[in-house]
Amino acid sequence: MKKICLVVLLFSAMLSAGAQSRRDDPMTEALMRTYQKLLDEDPRDPEVLFRRADEYYKLNDYVRALDDINNAIKFGAETKDFDMRLARQLRANILMMLHKDEQALADLNYELEADPMSYVATYQRATALYNLERYAESKADFRRMQQLNPRSQEALFGLARVAVKENNLGTANEFCDQAVAITPSNSQVYLRRADVRTMMGSYQGAVEDYLMAISTDQENTPKALQELVVLSRNNYPTVISGLTSAIRQAPKSGVLYFMRAMIAQGHCNYLAAIADYDKIIDDRLDSYPGINASLAECYYALGKYDTAQLNIDYAIGATHDNAFYYVLKSRIERALGNADAALSAAEKALEKNENYNDALVAKALAELALDESADASVALSEAAMNAPEDAYLALLRGWVLNDYRNQPANAERCYERVLDMDYDFDNVHSLRGFALMHLDRADEGDRWMERVLETANDYDGEVNYYGACYYAQSGNKDRAFRCMEAALEKGYANYHNWTRNSDAGINVAPIREDARFNALLEKYSRLFK
Repeated sequence: MKKICLVVLLFSAMLSAGAQSRRDDPMTEALMRTYQKLLDEDPRDPEVLFRRADEYYKLNDYVRALDDINNAIKFGAETKDFDMRLARQLRANILMMLHKDEQALADLNYELEADPMSYVATYQRATALYNLERYAESKADFRRMQQLNPRSQEALFGLARVAVKENNLGTANEFCDQAVAITPSNSQVYLRRADVRTMMGSYQGAVEDYLMAISTDQENTPKALQELVVLSRNNYPTVISGLTSAIRQAPKSGVLYFMRAMIAQGHCNYLAAIADYDKIIDDRLDSYPGINASLAECYYALGKYDTAQLNIDYAIGATHDNAFYYVLKSRIERALGNADAALSAAEKALEKNENYNDALVAKALAELALDESADASVALSEAAMNAPEDAYLALLRGWVLNDYRNQPANAERCYERVLDMDYDFDNVHSLRGFALMHLDRADEGDRWMERVLETANDYDGEVNYYGACYYAQSGNKDRAFRCMEAALEKGYANYHNWTRNSDAGINVAPIREDARFNALLEKYSRLFK
């Protein structure tokens, strides 16, 4: 779903910025140094260990938090003044964040023995029991929460989740509706009902709830958008249908058109995305320059480079925060054969952000087009230092070193590096089979590719596109064409990748001269025209 990137990455950054900014905050750094200094003086001080554990917990560093709180409880047992209940409450929180619910139960039971009326501990124990699939006990605790607070939404949603597990879907719906009725003006409640509806398989209802969350207030819009994107991977027609229905009710909402376009673009449905982006511009529903950048991406993917160029130039001129726009311009200029302009655009992106890897890659590819392979290799080496776990980058470096720099030994190290990266074996983006092919281990590569094709959720045809690339490069043309047709059937409409992409040995270039290639593109021309 990388092509959704501008909006989703922005929202993801908003969601994750809190913990990261706190970690980088000078006051936090000073506080942690103070804790360390105090523990250097007395490593058995339970109060300091507890406070540092709490700080690690707030920073989402649960492993360090658990180590500190275990020591705090161990050494605190030797003193009279240490608040053991508070420490065990914190440990229960940490253990649950580490998905160690069975261990958390001991601390939660300890707290509830001391205070049977503790609403928070009851909720935590109910959740831990639910996670452990002990549904009857979990239900009993959620019921206790209702006794402690008759308006408890946490209890109602907990009971709804248990009801789903018991296959009592009508009851689950009733609990959810009761929870929503308590605070119908709060977007969070719709996200929580959407989660239950997704569990139930009621995807249309979940989409409606995400849209309600977005329309209710701005607080949870990033989360709702992310969930819509995730849901679209398995239920694209349902998500698009829900957005279309919402647009009928609010035909002047630029946000809804943008969301539908963004999700369509993420599924390579570029023609539909362009129609919505044009609607926003033509009806003046929004003037965000990213709309033109998104149009440029779509036209670039469709191989309509002149129109892409016009849109990206407009987007660049409309804002100073445009490093990605310059990268996209570099790609477009290179596709047009303007290598000098492509290099200039990449360098302007690097002026905005000197460590921007997409810009470094764009710069390297432009330099290759200008026969400056040594400079390209330097740019890719710098990028590799920034992103040592990027499989595509490693393969790109290997390709340049082998095909342009005549350094097969160094290229082989790049391919070996791909095999050492921390990807799931059947993740197509690990590109493991391509590396194996270059290392003359084609049998292993074939097994990897077949495993990916058998197990991956190819919701937009991208997996089969990679299959077509792999088999085209390995010389198995018949298999490549089967993957190509499967990708096109699923809607993989990136015409640029089909017809022009020739980078890194991850492309279908070896089959483009075969008559079957153009015949398939013509058969599925509806995707591009």
